[in-house]
Amino acid sequence: QVQLAESGGGLVRPGGSLRLSCAASGRTTSIYTMAWFRQAPGKEREFVAAISWSGSSTNYADSVKGRFTISRDNAKNTHYLEMNNLRPEDTAVYYCVAARSMIIPGVREKYDYWGQGTQVTVSS
Repeated sequence: QVQLAESGGGLVRPGGSLRLSCAASGRTTSIYTMAWFRQAPGKEREFVAAISWSGSSTNYADSVKGRFTISRDNAKNTHYLEMNNLRPEDTAVYYCVAARSMIIPGVREKYDYWGQGTQVTVSS
């Protein structure tokens, strides 16, 4: 079993930056793909970014490409999302997720483990 815990959310002004962390515990060796999804009020949950076990493969939603960077530190069982040049439309609850195998990154039904989410609010 795997448990995921997000941290690092908060309030930031447009153009600012935040760094989210997701700490995994339990049987972390079962994790292959780590990723982030987000969900704004009244909207469907959407894919943000994903990274493979080795970190050699990353994938980003078009809306965040060039602004967000996903990374992972397997020694710490943690993955990160550095968010730069934030926009009001980035406001959402951000969820860290993980899958036991290599999957299509943006297909949320394929992920096996979900954190409880951390709120990111981008506002003047």
